[in-house]
Amino acid sequence: MTQQVYGKSYGGTPAENYQRFFVPSIGAPVADDLIGIAGLQPGQRVLDVACGTGVVTRLAAERVGAAGAVAGLDVNPGMLAVARSQTPSDISIDWYEASAELMPLPDEAFDVVLCQMGLQFVPNKLAALREMRRVLDTGGRAFVTVPGPKPPMFAIMTDALARHLSPEVASFGDLVFSMHDVDELTELMRSAGFQEVDVQSKPKTLRLPAPADFLWQYIHSTPLTEAAAQAGEAKRDALERDVCMQWQEFVVDGSTLLQVGMTTATALK
Repeated sequence: MTQQVYGKSYGGTPAENYQRFFVPSIGAPVADDLIGIAGLQPGQRVLDVACGTGVVTRLAAERVGAAGAVAGLDVNPGMLAVARSQTPSDISIDWYEASAELMPLPDEAFDVVLCQMGLQFVPNKLAALREMRRVLDTGGRAFVTVPGPKPPMFAIMTDALARHLSPEVASFGDLVFSMHDVDELTELMRSAGFQEVDVQSKPKTLRLPAPADFLWQYIHSTPLTEAAAQAGEAKRDALERDVCMQWQEFVVDGSTLLQVGMTTATALK
């Protein structure tokens, strides 16, 4: 079973697969929520930090229109290459390959800073938030979302990755959901100098592909892909059997339903 599913149409880079598989099932629905919360207006200047393949960035550009200005920043050149390729020619976005902790951007250059599901991956989160505040104009707002706690579906996958591949590989699943605590994020935003900090956690239901499809789509869209390729067919088979058997409880009408918490921080400079 794994041989068919594992090798099916996953010839792209992780960034290309991220855009093809992760964005439609998870990235885009969450981006719609973030853009709705941000309430962007025509003419605003917007920065998307840890923009990945640009799903939030492009939505922001549509909202602010030709009178606005939008930039996307990410440390991963592969992600930015896909972001550029996915952007229609009539939409103008400035892309920056840089760390969130040290942005090559001027002070007070933006009205809104967005960061979707990226802050948990930044080593120095306080430095990144201080940079977000620095590039905001007076009265500008930041909107930051992070997922977690780790939902049961991903706990099953993480445990199986540890058993069949290695604990080091499985630790990626821990990192993804490592920053969801409302109090922790509130304190970080305040320590970075933000005012009127409001952090809320709300559940989100996402409809994903069937278990085996989503398992390999996710793995091929993340840094897990190399470890899976090196593991060999027998270990991949065992991983798939283990995960898919336990994921059956989340299957409804052929889709896999993911219930995940999304923690969103809004703050004022």
